[in-house]
This record gives sequence, structure tokens and C-alpha cells, in this order.
Amino acid sequence: MAASYLTPGVYVEEVPSSSATLSAGATAVAAFVGFTAKAPSDDPNDPDGMKPRLVTNWTQFEDLYGGFVKGAMLPHSVYGFFNNGGSMAYIVRIPNTQPSEEPGTLALPSGDRALGPAVEFTTTEPNADVTVTITPEPEADDAGDDAAPSYTIDVSGGGESETYTSVTLGSIDKDLKTSTKVKVETKIDLGNLAADLQTLPAGSFPIEPAAPLPVAVPARAFSGNESARTGISGLTIADDVTMVMVPDLITAATKEDGTVDLGLWKSVQLALINHCEGQANRMAVLDAPPGMSPQQIKEWRSDTAMYDSAFAALYYPWIEVSNPAATNGDTEIMVPPSGHMAGIWSRTDTNRGVWKAPANEVVRGALSVETDITKAEQGLLNPIGINCIRPFGTQGIRVWGARTLSSNTDWTYINVRRLFNMIETTIMNGTQYAVFEPNDQALWEGLKRTVGSFLRGLWRDGALFGATAEQAFYVKCDEETNPPDSIDQGKVVVEVGIAPVKPAEFVIFRIAQIKDES
Repeated sequence: MAASYLTPGVYVEEVPSSSATLSAGATAVAAFVGFTAKAPSDDPNDPDGMKPRLVTNWTQFEDLYGGFVKGAMLPHSVYGFFNNGGSMAYIVRIPNTQPSEEPGTLALPSGDRALGPAVEFTTTEPNADVTVTITPEPEADDAGDDAAPSYTIDVSGGGESETYTSVTLGSIDKDLKTSTKVKVETKIDLGNLAADLQTLPAGSFPIEPAAPLPVAVPARAFSGNESARTGISGLTIADDVTMVMVPDLITAATKEDGTVDLGLWKSVQLALINHCEGQANRMAVLDAPPGMSPQQIKEWRSDTAMYDSAFAALYYPWIEVSNPAATNGDTEIMVPPSGHMAGIWSRTDTNRGVWKAPANEVVRGALSVETDITKAEQGLLNPIGINCIRPFGTQGIRVWGARTLSSNTDWTYINVRRLFNMIETTIMNGTQYAVFEPNDQALWEGLKRTVGSFLRGLWRDGALFGATAEQAFYVKCDEETNPPDSIDQGKVVVEVGIAPVKPAEFVIFRIAQIKDES
């Protein structure tokens, strides 16, 4: 509606553009579902830390979920993701432990540390939050040379505190006998220990609860619940996720005899694939079961797993990395490759674009692979969608495959599926302005310009195949795609055709001898 001008002068009117501009969103947002050392404690509405949380670096992950811990592959995968170029990841924690019924303990040394722990505090209740504070007392004027140092000991927890004065190492058992929070036991013989060594360290010492007990995790725990925002299903709320991993399958699927429950393995991976297909904007990055030879993994893929999806990619074999949580000389550990692969996807998107196949890239942090694969063996695995990770001498350990698990040749390659995901998501999000607009030629032309301009930019960047823009894509929105019946139903239909670039998977040189006929 035109403005009313009553006073002479110069006026400026802002006129909206006849077409919107589409900007591609993030293409490399990962999501990890699995086990962590601890749960975030900053959300009272999520005390178990099971809802998706976004982290943007390893330090932030450590602050929220703890670092590396035995029995959890997710921290190794997240570290590999960030190390290989990833920048954004959602974490979905699945509890795999329960509190122990054993009390917490605290052992403190005497002045002679060679004797080991001198005194041990044990909480009277399991999982109690108790802190012992030891404060040295001034030496009495009449104290002899053989008098042991004395202390004030404060035992606090549950909002209450107990204070004991004039406590020595020799009398601590008796002095704290009335405590309702701790039991105390002297662990060394004080008979041969000089008085000046009968000391206790000063400071505040929280008593750590007993280590939690591991519990079996069923497949349904990984699947989760969309309403509760847990497990794989909980990622429905995270619209920007583009790739999902479940690295802790090995922990949950390992039986007591050390073998892997391949039924659980398949069940969880199928749930992950179904989620990605349902969302239609993300891909499942799958780990092959460990400990299998190339022939065994081929049989597993063909006879047991039998996945057929354009929204999933499978990687083999596992990779060996440094183990920051190593004990007793176990300085390396085999880990599932999915987190590292997701990092490579991110790195490729940043350096080249989502249309570039995420392959022929060095796997940062990989020391070796679980199984060396020959060229002939990969010839059996590549056609059935098993992407291999192989060492190439001085060129490092590289990912040497970029296929999906689809039998449809239109979706053979990961980059093609991910390019379409990005284009579809961008168009959907960027054309929301058209909803409830008048469904006429003006709207149709505006949508054609908006989508066409976006695709022309992708073609110029090298994402689409064709010597000209007309060969690379087309956008159609007219009376043919929008007949009266469609308009009466409130629909506007835009038809888009795209020619994606595909990777040069096989580079062939034909070489022949040239005879000198002169």
C-alpha cells in the first residue's frame, strides 16, 4: 500500500527484492550416540545427560562428558572427529553403568610415604558426598620432642559437618569412632615410626564414590525415544545433523566369552539407517564388526547385514590409535573408524565442497589398521559398498572408498547423496517465504529465480556437471507443473533437475608403443 505524502520533500521507500537468496547451510554436523565417562550436570531437567548436546571442540566435550574412559569408544571417536577436521558434533549419552552399593574410600599417607597409606576413611553410606578436611594445630608449649603432631579434622557432607580436635595419627581411630559419616582405620604400625613422621597431609579431600558397575545395554537403549529425546530417535530434534555414528556398539555387543553379538550389531545399525532415511537429510556412518578378515567381512555384508540404503556408508577395517587412557603399557588401542571418517567428511567439505568424494584422504591419528587389505581383496569389497582404509607407505593411511550401501546406481557415491541432501535442505529452508503467498505467475517466477540462482552458483563452484548451466540443471515452475487442480489444493510445484559430478573412481591410462616408420 502506497504511503500518504502530505508534506513536500524527498522520501525513500525500501522495496523488497523480487527473489530471495539461498545460502547453503552446514553440511558437516555430526552426532555421536554412545557411552561417556560422566553426564553433564548443568541441566536439572536432564540429570542423566541423555538429551542431545552440541559441542564444538574436544575441550568442551571433556568439560561436559569427561575424557577417555575404559569401556567407551565414543570419546575416541569424538577426538578423531575433531582431529580430522570436524567442528560441530551433537553428543547423545546412553547410560551404561549403575551406582555401586560399595562405600567410597579415601587413603592418606603419613610423613613416611614409603610405608604406603597410613589411614583409610570409608563412607558409612554408598555414593555419599563426603569431604574430609585436615588442618594442623599449633604445637603446644609443653609438648615434648616425642609428641606427635595434632590436627583438627572436619567431616562434612549432606549439609552437615562433624569437627574433631586434637586428633593424632595414633588416636584417629578412637577420636572419629562416633562419626556418622565415615569409618576410620589406621593401616600402618606406628610403633617404629618416629613422632615427627606421624603426620597427615593438610587440605580438603573429597571421598570418591566406588566405581560404578557396568550394566548390559539392549538395542532399544540405542534406538531411544523421540519424545524423551534419547538415543538415536532423540536426534530428530536436531535438524542440522548431517551424519550419525554409534561407535559403542562393540562395548554393548561383546558377550562374556569375548565374541560379538552380530544380531545386536545389525539391529542397532538398522535402527540408525531407518532414522537417517526417515529424516532424509543425514547419513549413517557405519563401522564394520572388528576382527574379521576381508573374506569374512564380505560374507557378513552379503549374508548377514544385507543393508541397502543410499543414506548409509560402511567402513572397514578398524584403526589403531594412541590410547591416552593407557595403563600397564597398553599405549595403543583399536577403535571403530566412523568418527575419524566423519572428520574427513567435514575436512573435505571445508577444503573442497560437499560434492567432492571424501576419499583419498589421510586418516589423522591412525597408527595402523587392524587388517592390511590388498588391491585384489578391495576388488571384492568395493563393489558391495565396503569402503576400505588402507596404508600406502610414505603416503600414510588413507580412506580408499566413497560408496554408499545402495543398489541404486543413481546413489552409488557418498558425495552425490550428500550433495542432494544439502540442495534439498537449502531449498526447503530458503523458500519458506512462499508459504501462503498468492499462487500465481509472480510466485512461480520468483521461485524459479531463487532456485536457479542458487544452482547456478553451485555449477560455477564445480558441484554440477555440464559445460553450460543449461546442461547442469533446470528449474521449471509454470502452468504445466501447476495445473488448476493443483492450485485448488493449495500446492505450488517446482520441478528441479540436477546433474551432479561423480568421482573419478577408476583412473585409466591407455598406453601403446609407437613404431618409428620413418
